[in-house]
Amino acid sequence: MTEVGFTRLDPLEGSFVEMMELERIDPNIYRAGYVFEEPYALYGGQVAAQSLRAAGLTVDADRRPHSLHGYFLRPGDASQPTVLQVHRDRDGRSFSARRVVALQNGKVIFNMSCSFAAPFDSPEHSEHMPVEEAPMGTTSALPRMFGFEARLTEQVYESRDYPLRFWARCTEDLGDPAEDQLMHLCALTYLSDISSGVGAWNTAEYRSGSSLDHAVWFRQDVDMNSWVLMDLHPESVSRGRGLYRGRLGTESGEQVATIAQETLFRPVH
Repeated sequence: MTEVGFTRLDPLEGSFVEMMELERIDPNIYRAGYVFEEPYALYGGQVAAQSLRAAGLTVDADRRPHSLHGYFLRPGDASQPTVLQVHRDRDGRSFSARRVVALQNGKVIFNMSCSFAAPFDSPEHSEHMPVEEAPMGTTSALPRMFGFEARLTEQVYESRDYPLRFWARCTEDLGDPAEDQLMHLCALTYLSDISSGVGAWNTAEYRSGSSLDHAVWFRQDVDMNSWVLMDLHPESVSRGRGLYRGRLGTESGEQVATIAQETLFRPVH
């Protein structure tokens, strides 16, 4: 087992639930006004979760997100509000498609396409998560994340900087998952951008950096007030970019989401 852990990068305290409270300016425009001082660019999981929340507020309540694909275009600023412009591309009999453009100071920092689907019965098949080990041991805070805690488990890959497999949950009350599943999936999205599977290939000379694009496929409903396992796997590094994939699942081994992300992979200066 590789001895790695999360180190809190700052002493900030904040609320994920308050972060997800959006001001409705227009039927298709929302303002994310939760701001704070931070010496880093805006955490990508924050703007992705807020964008999904804004998109979800424009669809029927019985339609839940099943996928999102986002591109990080410019560094955001945590001390400034973000305007979220939702484009209602289509509402069909079973699916609703949305695009969200996130802006600060009139410039696009992030854009996202996401799709929502009405429930539909079908056969269920899925690989189980790789470990059944319960989330036991020391609890630690997740760096830069509000309202979340983590517990480590056995590591598959060596990593210089942060674990690639760990348990996490939201410590704030997100409400009944059956009544506001969107909120729980926003919490999952917020979590999904932390750590990096490419960290397995970090060296003293090269390391993974900023997220370039991010995708999440939501497989099952989830309760983010319960422990979920995050399991990340490196795929490739080439031409200054790294690609990894990941899975999130419950204590019972059920997969609830699949993720993939490309990051910068550049020399350490």
